[in-house]
Amino acid sequence: MINLVPGGNTGVASAIHQVEITYAKLASADMDVSAFLLGAEGKVRGDGDMCFFGQVSLLGGAVQLTEATPGRTVFSINLANIDPVIERIALTATIYENKAAFAQVSTLNIKIADVLEASINTTGMQETALILGEFYRRQGSWKFRCVAQGFAGGLEPLAKHFGVEVAAAEPLAAPPKVETAKVETAKAEAPKISLSKITLDKKNSSISLEKRAEGFGEIKVNLKWTKNTKGGGFFSRKKETDLDVGCLFEMQDGEKSAVQALGNRFGSFNTDPYIHLMGDDRTGESDDGEWLRINGKHWDKIKRVLIYAFIYEGAPNWAATDGVITIYMPNQPPIEVRLNEEGGRYSMCAIALLENVKGDVKINRLVNFYDGHEPMDKANNWGMRWKSGSK
Repeated sequence: MINLVPGGNTGVASAIHQVEITYAKLASADMDVSAFLLGAEGKVRGDGDMCFFGQVSLLGGAVQLTEATPGRTVFSINLANIDPVIERIALTATIYENKAAFAQVSTLNIKIADVLEASINTTGMQETALILGEFYRRQGSWKFRCVAQGFAGGLEPLAKHFGVEVAAAEPLAAPPKVETAKVETAKAEAPKISLSKITLDKKNSSISLEKRAEGFGEIKVNLKWTKNTKGGGFFSRKKETDLDVGCLFEMQDGEKSAVQALGNRFGSFNTDPYIHLMGDDRTGESDDGEWLRINGKHWDKIKRVLIYAFIYEGAPNWAATDGVITIYMPNQPPIEVRLNEEGGRYSMCAIALLENVKGDVKINRLVNFYDGHEPMDKANNWGMRWKSGSK
C-alpha cells in the first residue's frame, strides 16, 4: 500500500477503482463529496461532468457515486472508459452552507482500492471547500496526486471554478406560467444543475418526482437523531431515548403491513414488499443513523408508504432528539423533513407519505404525532389490526 502526502503522486492502472473517502462526521454540518471530469483547461465540458448527490452516474457508469453516508463516500471509477478529452478527475469535499471549516474535521482520508491511501492534515484549515486529490493523464498513463488545497465558499463556488453552471436556489412553489408564443420562439437553454438540498416544511410541504422508464432505482430513507442525555447521571433512573424508523405500506394488490424493528419485521428489498429496514440504532450515536431502503425498480407494485418514527424507550421529548428524515434518490437532490414541532406526550410521529400517483413519486410532509401505531393507522386510513410487540 502506497501512502501519499499532499503534493505526492503515483501511477495507477487504467482499470476500475473503488475510491473511498472517509472523514470524522461533524455534529453541526454535513459534508458533500463530489467528482469533476475536467478537460485540458481544467474545466468541465458541461453540467454532465459533475458527479455528486444530485447526479450519481457519468459516462454510462464510468464514474459512479455508489455510497454517500455521513462519514463515508464511495466512488467507482473505470479509468479505461474515460473519454480521451478528459485530462483530470478531481475529487472534492465541501461543507454544506459553510457551517464549519475543515479545521473542525479531525480526520480526512482517501483510499483507492488496495493501491494507495492518503491522510489529509486539516489542522488550521479555514477553508470550506477542498480539492482532495485528482486522477490525471501523463504521457498516455493515469496517475493520482494528493492535492489537499481549497478555498472558502462551499460547493457552489467550487463548482463554478470548474466551469459548472449552477442554478439559483428556488422555492418549491410552481413556476409562473409563460405564454405559449414566447416558449415557441425562445432560445432553448441547457438546464443548469441544482446543488440544493430540498427541505419540506409547512410552507412547501410536498414535491412530485416524475416517472422514469427505468424506475427510480434505490430510494433510501435515513433517520438521524440525538439521544436525550439531560437529567441523567450515574444513579438516574431516566432512560435514554430510543428513536426508531419504520413504515406502513400498501401494495397495489391491497396488501398492507409494516416494516419496523418492533416485532422483527425487517422486510425485503428484492422481494415483496420491496422495502427493507437496515439495522436498529438503540442509542442515537451511530454515524449513519437508521436506514429504510425502497426498491424503486418495483415502484409500480407499491401504492403508498407512510414513513414514521416512534420513541420505543424513554419519555417522549421530540425537541431533544433533533430528528431529521432524509430521502435519497438517484439523480435527485436529497429531500429533508425535520421533526421540529412539539409532539407533547405522544410517542409516534408520522413524518412523510410517499404516494404512487400515475407512476410518479409524490412526497408529502406530515409531521403529525399520535399515541401509538393504532391511532396513526386510523388517522391515515390504513385499516390494519394491531397488537403489542417487542424487539
